Parts: sequence; C-alpha cells; structure tokens
Amino acid sequence: MLHLFSHLRMEKPDGASGASGGDPEVRCPACKASHRRDLLMNSLYVCPACGGYVRIPARDRIRLLADEGSFAELDETLTSVDFLSFPEYQNKLDKAKQSTGEKCAVVSGVMQVQGIPCAVFAMDSRFVMASMGSAVGEKITRLFEYATENGLPVLGVLCSGGARMQEGIVSLMQMAKCSGAVRKHSDAGLLYLSLLTDPTTGGMTASIAMEGDVTLAEPKTLIGFAGRRVIEQTTGAELPKDFQTSEFLLEHGFVDKILPREEQRETIALLLRQHQKELTPDG
Repeated sequence: MLHLFSHLRMEKPDGASGASGGDPEVRCPACKASHRRDLLMNSLYVCPACGGYVRIPARDRIRLLADEGSFAELDETLTSVDFLSFPEYQNKLDKAKQSTGEKCAVVSGVMQVQGIPCAVFAMDSRFVMASMGSAVGEKITRLFEYATENGLPVLGVLCSGGARMQEGIVSLMQMAKCSGAVRKHSDAGLLYLSLLTDPTTGGMTASIAMEGDVTLAEPKTLIGFAGRRVIEQTTGAELPKDFQTSEFLLEHGFVDKILPREEQRETIALLLRQHQKELTPDG
C-alpha cells in the first residue's frame, strides 16, 4: 500500500524530551506578571497574582494528570519537514523545536490516572500555535490505533490554532484521517475524553476536538472554527460578547462540563473508572 506520508521524518531525541523546554520565566496573559515555570507547576499554571489561567506545555500537562512515573511516550521522534518549500516554514519549525525541546506540536503516549491505564495526547501551543500538520495528525492517528488495538480509553488535551497552512491540503487531510481513527476506536466500544483548552480553533474544532464521548473544557476557553470577525462580516450579525467561550458552548450543549484545573485529575479518573471495560476470563 502506498504510504501517503513519506515526507514525515523520524528524528533522534535531543535530550530535551523529558523537560518542558522554553523560557523559565512565564508571563500571565491576563495581568502580565512574570512567574518562574517551576513555581507555576505547583499552582497548576494558575497565576498567583490574578488567578488567570496560563497555557500549560504538553509535558507539564501530562505530569499534572498522570500518576508519577506512569507516562510512557509513543512516536517521540516523529516530526515534519518542509515538503512544499513554503517560505520561512523550515525556519519556523527549527525555532519551535529549539525553543520547546519538542519535535512536534503534540506529545502522545500511555499513562495511568489513579491507577487506571489510558492513552493520552496533549497539544503544545508553543509549537507553531499547536497547528495541525501532517506529523500531528499522524501521531494522533497512531495513538488511537494503538488504543484500539490494546483496549485503552483515550484522553485528548486539545488546543490549536487550526490546520497548518504551510502544509497545504495535506494538513486538511489530517482532519478526516484522525476522525476515522476516532470512529474505529468508538466502534470498538472504547471511551474518548476530550479536554478543550485555550484556544481550540479551526480544523481541530472541526474534527477530533468535538468528537469525544465526553467533552470537557477549561473555564473561559476560546473554542470555535472561524474567527469572530469573519463570522460577523459574513453573516452581518452582531455576536454575543461571550460567543465562542466554553461557557457559551456549555449553555448551547456543545460542552458537557466546564472543569477547573484543580478538579481535572479527580474528574478524569472518575470518568475513566466509570467506563472501564471489564476483562473477560480469557483476556
């Protein structure tokens, strides 16, 4: 069978895969106060000065949810190349890799939450705004296939700026490819939890972000497809002030629950436990 993603490349880890990478000082987007990243971990990346939510790197997100020492990464060396020779794209990829210590905008693997095994993927907004390129789509698809084969639920921690325009139609294909893997996972009777974080937009919202069996969201998260200005210009309508927020989507039935960070680990463990498949005597 012809492999449609031969442009993907496997790179050896550079030694930064175990760390969050990036600047040790993080600025709160709400009050602009700067805080040490290691101290923010202790407060779940909630700003001590104003209580605003600071975006969490993918690996730190997994650390906050997983049982200590239980996370095992999958496909950690998968990365994209500039197969279209798109202007400045290779520089953008190189800078993202250097500043984050990551090869891709998503980290995936298996872990346990309060002793319950699951597969997990977490998007990293620091890597080209967590846009969905071919490597992102491939890693997420492989994770769902692995989870289906091994009878595992999937937890997805979503954030994204949308499909990655520098990869053209190939980036858009990832929506259908990932959705197909989600469907096969669902047909196997397995649970998919999606946790939407700020921002979750574009092609990610139009596909796997909204395909969870249970859809959770952090407070005041931007969730949508097209931008507010584009919608208003196209429809000629003035949109509500809270349009495309997690609170608005909860009110209109698109989100099942708004979940503050201090409740996430307990709630996710509860949902995993409630939907845990019972093993038959023959396995």
